[in-house]
Amino acid sequence: MPNYNRVFVIVVDSLGVGEMPDSENFGDVGVNTLVHISESVDTFEIPNLQRIGIANLCPLKQVEPAERPLGYYTKMNERSLGKDTMTGHWEIMGLEITKPFKTFTAHGFPPELIKELEERTGRKVIGNKSASGTEILEELAEEEIATGHMIVYTSADSVLQICGNEETFGLEELYRCCEIARDITMKDEWKVGRIIARPYVGKKKGEFKRTSNRHDYALKPSGKTALDALKESGLDVISIGKIKDIFDGEGITRALKSKSSVHGMEQTIETAKEDFHGLCFVNLVDFDALWGHRRDPQGYAQEIEKFDKNLGVLIDTMREDDLLIITADHGNDPTYTGTDHTREKVPFLAYSKSMKGYGALPETDTFAVVGATIADNFGVKMPENTIGASLLDLLK
Repeated sequence: MPNYNRVFVIVVDSLGVGEMPDSENFGDVGVNTLVHISESVDTFEIPNLQRIGIANLCPLKQVEPAERPLGYYTKMNERSLGKDTMTGHWEIMGLEITKPFKTFTAHGFPPELIKELEERTGRKVIGNKSASGTEILEELAEEEIATGHMIVYTSADSVLQICGNEETFGLEELYRCCEIARDITMKDEWKVGRIIARPYVGKKKGEFKRTSNRHDYALKPSGKTALDALKESGLDVISIGKIKDIFDGEGITRALKSKSSVHGMEQTIETAKEDFHGLCFVNLVDFDALWGHRRDPQGYAQEIEKFDKNLGVLIDTMREDDLLIITADHGNDPTYTGTDHTREKVPFLAYSKSMKGYGALPETDTFAVVGATIADNFGVKMPENTIGASLLDLLK
């Protein structure tokens, strides 16, 4: 019999907890997403995270370490070469990425790619640069609405993003153009991790607002992951948020799309009230998309406080034989220069009502201990060529 009947893994997207030994190689020095958020605000009310042990990981200005945390805690280092969403998530579930995904931050996409995209979609491309999603709308959305041109932009991530006004461009047309872009960027020299459809509404500057009809067209994982192993063993693998997009649907038995990180936690709480046997894998993207990239530590802190309130509800809802793991996929220090992700260690916080012990675990050399632990819990063999060793025997 498994140790736990259900496992909940919540990825607080971009909640790093300090620089790694190689962070300088990625342009990141002295970064610490969580600590610098704490230092940037006067109050930081996170009682549930506190009792699980988050302040035991690193010193927080307003939050004392728990004398007796509810569970176990440590920091995880990333073994893969990257600091993006897909690399982090894929490693969590067992894959080591040795070749970073292509980025086009410095100069935008090459003319040859843009030319093919224009020819195949029948639309002229405007933008073609690295930009904030809200800023590019203020700059170019009125032109797109007036002309039918297509806004294409990128970011520090390995992404090609296309904006489309839901009323004038149309959702289906936006998705069609993104599918063409995905096909074009399968070439090795242009291979980005994700094509992202970015629909929005509004008619003039100051009114534009992105909607929840975003859709990601991701590469398939480079190999089988813990998710595939669980699904093939007949277990439930429920995804919440953008998990399905990140893994291109591989290894998922049921997917729930979230409108926000608060909504994602509400969906997780409702799922915890259901009967299932297996994994519920959650990504909460607003921390990264709304606050990290926009360099807003105050907004980030408030988002963590909202998460903490729903975390308390989830803890109350959990059953005796449930295991909760809270982690992240990379950092995005909102006090750092630029708008890029930051190469950081991430938290590993584990809690179950059935745990007898608590305290610090040894720091890990990979995020993949998460997937390995889940597979071990259910007696499932990890796929070939995966990495990571189980921590299950320590979670008692």
